[in-house]
Amino acid sequence: MNHLKSLLTGIVLMFSVSAISQPAIYVNHVAYDTKSPKRAVVRFDQPVKGILKFSVVNIGTKKIEFSGNLKSLGTIEEWTPGKHYYSADFTSFLKAGKYKVSINYADKNISSEEFRIGENALANSTLGAIVHYYNKQRANTPQELEGDAHMLLYGSEQRVDIRGGWADASGDISKYFSHLAYANFMSPQQIPNVVWSMANTYESIPGTLERLGIKDSLASEGLWGADYIMRSLSKEDYFYMTVFSYFKPDISARRIVGLEADSKTTSDYQCAFREGGGMGIAALARISGWKRDGEFSSAQYLAAAKRAYAHLVVNNTKYTDDGKENIIDDYCALMAATELWIITDSAYYGDEARKRADNLKKRMTPKGYFLADDKDRPFWHAADAGLPVIALCRYLTKETDRSRRDGTMAVIKKALDYNLSVTAEVSNPFGYARQTFKYQGKIKNGFFIPHENETGWWWQGENARLASLAAAAIVGGRLVYPSDNVWGVKDSLAGYAQQQMSWILGSNPYNVCFMYEFGKNNVPYMKALFGHGSQRGGISNGITGKKENGDGGGIDYKIEDNGNEWRWTEQWIPHSAWFLQALTAITENPKK
Repeated sequence: MNHLKSLLTGIVLMFSVSAISQPAIYVNHVAYDTKSPKRAVVRFDQPVKGILKFSVVNIGTKKIEFSGNLKSLGTIEEWTPGKHYYSADFTSFLKAGKYKVSINYADKNISSEEFRIGENALANSTLGAIVHYYNKQRANTPQELEGDAHMLLYGSEQRVDIRGGWADASGDISKYFSHLAYANFMSPQQIPNVVWSMANTYESIPGTLERLGIKDSLASEGLWGADYIMRSLSKEDYFYMTVFSYFKPDISARRIVGLEADSKTTSDYQCAFREGGGMGIAALARISGWKRDGEFSSAQYLAAAKRAYAHLVVNNTKYTDDGKENIIDDYCALMAATELWIITDSAYYGDEARKRADNLKKRMTPKGYFLADDKDRPFWHAADAGLPVIALCRYLTKETDRSRRDGTMAVIKKALDYNLSVTAEVSNPFGYARQTFKYQGKIKNGFFIPHENETGWWWQGENARLASLAAAAIVGGRLVYPSDNVWGVKDSLAGYAQQQMSWILGSNPYNVCFMYEFGKNNVPYMKALFGHGSQRGGISNGITGKKENGDGGGIDYKIEDNGNEWRWTEQWIPHSAWFLQALTAITENPKK
């Protein structure tokens, strides 16, 4: 049955991108908020002559509820040579219901996948499933709990209790604060950012969570994650970076390790700020403000955050693989210092946060992208591209000094302006977020992250990147480009954010909804150890540049690739965490 499902999915994908005569309509398969931007993308094999109308059709009544004219979006030769794209904009259509977009072309009626329109429809549809996903990813099977209660440190006879947390991905049941530390510029924020994201949602949209009946469930997941962070804090006050499974079913094989390329394990398991330490501190400090206890008390969460911060201020560069700090240290340490400042009101943490905010300001280039190092490497990130802006915005919730606020707002504005400009500088029918990177010694712009990079192998995970940029566009946009519209930001930023989220949910050239058990054309089920396979509400890695292209040019999505299909199909906990942040941002507008 699974083989048949994969075959059928492959046929669907083949027809969605190959040279065929029938037009295709791409939409968000799940939901649009009533007053949010709403746009379908229509693809043809040749330019449309004259005016061609599109319709929004009610699924229940079969009646046309809205009509408009298609507008040309141009071509995208890098992905689909010879194809022509058009926009079907129905933003002004506000009636709640279930619909599809339809066109009549060459005496044929072509329709999109179905979707819903309604107030907070996207959050209402998906928030509960995201909480469900993390609950199912808990490392709480009897085998995991038994093995993790007495975990060996790599190269040592010492054992520690490191129960809890979440399995990282549908193909990897290891537990990470971060990985790719050896690459220095690529470290993603994993379990700690999941906990911070949950805390952010719990505090930002309590009414929505209560209405959906998931507030207590989300709190439970957040505390579960906070307890894991607590157990990961060593008696020396650094965090253990990774519990690695070695991809084996034998629970006794698991170790606390540092990782290098090709899954080589080391004893460098101490987290720097950029290796999960900063976000671990931020998560504990923020969740301590709930005054709710997990297996540890709120007072213990805060005390641990303070201890860990004091330790990293002194020892951070000892733990970084190149002995230097870079932009990831700055934005993760900014988050840590800011959360401690908010919860303690201590001038010390305020000064620490200001130092890190100043560092990010100095990293901003005239063109609007950040520098990752002290030379000329542009900052780009496969998972956390929006985190510098999110960190600066969080800092501004506490900062009251007018000159510092103005300087920080200028950095946020420049970053968002850059995101819009680099995305719009070429024909880009889907509005896919582009970026600047260094490739073979030259600075260039592109759609997908370069495959030739410091890791030597890692070039997937784009859906987390997109959701992080959507969150940054809304959270940052409310500060620097406020508006009276439903998302509280100017239209161009709202449209940018919507397009990133819609891409994840089906409005992409492969017509795939990457949130599992939502929409149509989901990725095939991926089995994992201890039952941690694909789960409802989980989001897969998604589309990448062409496999063979070192600069990330072209486009690829494969459901079969001789065992390497995980690059596109594997669920990963940062995806849903960033999507949760984006959902929270669009839902919390106080003007709604």
